[in-house]
Amino acid sequence: MVRFKNRYVLCEVVSEDPRSRQCIEDRTLGLAVRDAIARVHGDYGLACCSISFTVKYLNAYTGTVLLRCRKDSYRLLCSALPFVRYLESRAQCYPCFLNTLHVGGTIRTCQKFLIQYNRTQLLRLLQNCTNEEERQCIQKSLLSCSLTEEQSQSGAEEEDDSTE
Repeated sequence: MVRFKNRYVLCEVVSEDPRSRQCIEDRTLGLAVRDAIARVHGDYGLACCSISFTVKYLNAYTGTVLLRCRKDSYRLLCSALPFVRYLESRAQCYPCFLNTLHVGGTIRTCQKFLIQYNRTQLLRLLQNCTNEEERQCIQKSLLSCSLTEEQSQSGAEEEDDSTE
């Protein structure tokens, strides 16, 4: 039995209005990427990339996208990604573009890169603060995203359910 090797392309959806990213679905993103591949590389490129092309992960809130394709055709995919200019969802067009962040052999390497990338972006955000108030606001919003707070809230809800 032969194992088919894949490549995973980590991208981010960059749009003018971050709220428009929440309407994006993985199916519409996949269709837009396939359309761009067909425009740039024609039927041959589309056939090569379509063999194992899938959208493995899409986080609409952060705009993070993980695409999978065959190892042989990942260069065709990467060269067509800049030609995605808009995404259609629910009969509306959202202007955006895909920024390629990393190409990896496994999902795990892409996850590791994404963690490191987010850390550097956070440090840049904190360095660009003009005053201490902005810095405190960013740090407060980060601390409010912790898992321990979420678990304590769910534990309080369970206690409320048991008293009824």
